[in-house]
Amino acid sequence: MSTTTPSSKPRVLVLGGTGFVGRHVVSHLINSELASIVRVVDKVLPATAYLSVAHKAAFERTEFVQANLGSQIALEKAFTLPDNAQFDYVFNLAGESKYSQSDEVYEERIATLSLNIAKEAAKRNVKAFAQLSTGQVYAYNKKPADETAALKPWTNNAKFKLKAEESLRAIEGLNVVIFRTAAIYGPSDVSSITPRIIMGAVYRQLKEPMNLLWTKDLKINTVHVTDVARAMWAATVQSSDGGSRKTPIAKGGEVYNLCDKSDSDQGSINQVIKSIFGIETGFQGTIISQFAKLNLESITEDVNEKHLEPWAQLCKAGGVNSTPLTPYLDKELLRDNALNLDGSLIERTFDFQYSVPKFTEEKIREVIKDFEDIGVWPKGTTL
Repeated sequence: MSTTTPSSKPRVLVLGGTGFVGRHVVSHLINSELASIVRVVDKVLPATAYLSVAHKAAFERTEFVQANLGSQIALEKAFTLPDNAQFDYVFNLAGESKYSQSDEVYEERIATLSLNIAKEAAKRNVKAFAQLSTGQVYAYNKKPADETAALKPWTNNAKFKLKAEESLRAIEGLNVVIFRTAAIYGPSDVSSITPRIIMGAVYRQLKEPMNLLWTKDLKINTVHVTDVARAMWAATVQSSDGGSRKTPIAKGGEVYNLCDKSDSDQGSINQVIKSIFGIETGFQGTIISQFAKLNLESITEDVNEKHLEPWAQLCKAGGVNSTPLTPYLDKELLRDNALNLDGSLIERTFDFQYSVPKFTEEKIREVIKDFEDIGVWPKGTTL
């Protein structure tokens, strides 16, 4: 790693570092010169991960190790530094992120994987261990869920992330910090808010209004990925050394929600899409939405079939031959479940403030521009 940061700064291990959140954590560490060593471990090579120019520059200043962390030998290698040195902080961003996978897949690639990683971290006496989870673990409530709210995961992915949380907090001697997030968006987001944004381009192409299921009031709270990276670093470091904490350190691991101030819902997100693409947006109404509850599998197939071909045509016309982007929406995310979080505890606990407090048209245009710059989004789709 070619960097001038002094050796007194901490050594940091980022697992799953070429993923959406991972690449932003890495960039934050490198660009803010927070670490003496940043080792990134992922089975996906940076060269095939659709990194932006800025992210590529950050990765050039890291030590990258390609490895499948499901292998114990690879896991031990990932943690091993020369001269018996140890990493100070470990960020676990690895694990299965796709929806509607089998229990067996999630058990192996989320619950078991996280537990094995955390056990290795505890064995190495790391100062703190950061675990990325999801706000989808909370039961629905009209009141924004804080960290003490009732838990009832509403996606299969979230069910096993919660299982991972519980197993990590039980590990003796592990200082674990868990982050439950709203819908994370920002440059490189493929599967969170971006499919809805792509739908805006599709409906502009179709010259039709974009009418979604349920109502405008369905909460889809958001948080920008740069704030996720900043928050994870701030809380992880300060949980280990006191830092500028404003509250005592909790026992058995700490949990923080990450959510901006937008109180975003389907209606406010649609307004941004409407402004960017110049389309009309709306909602299907009670009768069709109630029908969808009973026939969600069929509705999901119909919706995705309608969107996929026009997007493929837009990409072809725009000279985009290969892209990770798709308007495909998984049926788990099409349900009428609210993502409604209170993300203020982390601000009350540390000297941390959200740098992107609102979900705005400007920030979504940045996402599109970033994709255009790396050649995976066809140009000319927006106003």
